[in-house]
Amino acid sequence: MTTRNFLAFDLGASSGRAILGTISDQKLSLKEIHRFENQMVEINGSFFWNIFSLFGELKTGLKKCIRDFGIQPESVGVDTWGVDIALLDRNGMIVGLPYAYRDPRTDTAMEEFYQIIPKKELYLMTGIQLMQFNTLFQLYAYKRDQSPQLEIAKDILFMPDALSYLFCGVMKNEFSIASTSQFMKPGKQEFEQRLFDAIGFDINLMQEIVLPGTVLGNIKPEIQKETGSAVIPVVAVASHDTASAIASVPSNGCNWAYISSGTWSLMGIESPQPLISEEIQRLNFTNEGGVEGTTRFLKNIMGLWLLQECKRTWSDSHNYTWPEMVEMSKNAQPFKFLIDPDAREFLNPGDMPAAIMAFCRKTNQPLPETHGEIIRAIFESLALKYRTTLDSIRSVSTIPIEKIHIIGGGANNELLCQYAANAMNLPVYAGPTEATAIGNIMMQAKALGAVETLEAIRQMVFDSFDTKVFMPQNPDLWNIEYQRFKTIIAD
Repeated sequence: MTTRNFLAFDLGASSGRAILGTISDQKLSLKEIHRFENQMVEINGSFFWNIFSLFGELKTGLKKCIRDFGIQPESVGVDTWGVDIALLDRNGMIVGLPYAYRDPRTDTAMEEFYQIIPKKELYLMTGIQLMQFNTLFQLYAYKRDQSPQLEIAKDILFMPDALSYLFCGVMKNEFSIASTSQFMKPGKQEFEQRLFDAIGFDINLMQEIVLPGTVLGNIKPEIQKETGSAVIPVVAVASHDTASAIASVPSNGCNWAYISSGTWSLMGIESPQPLISEEIQRLNFTNEGGVEGTTRFLKNIMGLWLLQECKRTWSDSHNYTWPEMVEMSKNAQPFKFLIDPDAREFLNPGDMPAAIMAFCRKTNQPLPETHGEIIRAIFESLALKYRTTLDSIRSVSTIPIEKIHIIGGGANNELLCQYAANAMNLPVYAGPTEATAIGNIMMQAKALGAVETLEAIRQMVFDSFDTKVFMPQNPDLWNIEYQRFKTIIAD
C-alpha cells in the first residue's frame, strides 16, 4: 500500500494552520501539525499583516512535521485570503508590511476610481464584485497617496504567492488568487492593461499567471537546513482559500450551491464560464478563478467576523467559549431584531456590539439587551442573507439548486447550519470543516500525480469525510421574517 504525505499551509484572517494530509488506500486523513494566531497589526492608524512572522510560523510547521511527527512531506502549498499584496524591491526583498484589506485608506477609493472608469463599465470589464478592498482599489490608493513604497517596488505578489516565494525563490501569480484582484479579464489567464493605464501603474510589476497545481520550484537550501526538509517542491495550489475549499466540496453534478463559512461567508455556484450582465452587476456577484477552468460565481458575505469581533470586544469582561455563545443565543428571543451583515459599518468598527446597536437605532428596531440577543441576531441575519443570495443566484442562472453544501469552520456551527436550512428551505450538508486545507492538499496531490481530476478529488473527499444533513424546519415562519429582512437591508 502506497502512502503519500502533503503539507498544507492554510492561513485565514484570524489564524493559520499547518495540516498534514496522508493519502492511503484511496482515502485522505488529516493531522494538525501546528496552529497559530494571525491578527492585523495596527501602526499609526493603519492595518498590516506581519508577513515575516507568518513565514516563521510556516517554517515552524514544516519543522514540526519532520521533527515531531517523523514525516517528510512530498510537497508544501500555501493558501490565504484574497486581494492583499506584497511589494518587492529590485533585490527581491519585501518592502515593509503588506496592508490588510480592512485598512481604512480605501474607504473612498471606489468612488474616486469611478471618476476614471464608471462603475458599470468596470464591472463589465472584470466581472468582479465591487468591494473597497479589492487589489485595484488598494493600488489606486497607493498611487493617490504617492506612497514611497511604490517608488522602489519592482514586483508585486499576492499574499500566498509571496509566502511561496519566501520558500522557493520563484515569483508567480497564481490564477485563483489573482482573479480576486479586479485586474483580470474574466475567465482568462490575463491581466487587463486598461486598468493599469487608468491608474498610471506599470503592468510589468505583475508576474506570469500560473494555474492551480503548478510546481513552482524546490524549497531553498537554507530553509532545508533550518527545517530539516528534504529537497521538496512548493506547489501553487488553488491559493485563494475559497478556491481550495470549493475544490473539496464532496458532491457531484451541478445541482448544488456552496457556502464556504468562516470569517467570511462565500456563497455561490461553480460555473463553466463567467456570468456577467448589467443585472449581475446590480446584484454585485463576483466571477473568480477555480480549478480546471471553472468559475466561482459567488458573493462575499461578511460572515462570522461579526461574531469574532463581538467575542473580542467582550473578552475583557466575559471570556466566552464558542459553544457558550451558541447556547446563549438559543435562550434569546427569536427575531427580536435583524441586521444586514454586509452593512459598511460592520467592516472594521472597532466595537462590533456598539455598531450593531447603532444599526438597530438607525433602522428603528428594538435594541439588544443581552449578549445572547446579539449573537442570535447575527446567526439569524446571516441565514437570511444566504436566502437573499440564493434568490439572486436563481434569478440569473439556470443551474438548479437543490441542496447547499456548507464547508469550512462554520460547518461546525450546527445552529447556523440549521438556520440556513430553515431560511433557504433546502437541505444543508455540513462538512468537511477543514475544506480549505483539504483542497490545498488535493491540488498538491494532483500536481504530483496522486490524483488526476477534480471529480476524482471530490470522490476521495466524499469517501474520506462525514457530512451532517440539516433538513428545513418552520420554513413558513422563516419566510415571514425574510420579508421583513428584505425591508431592513433595503434601507
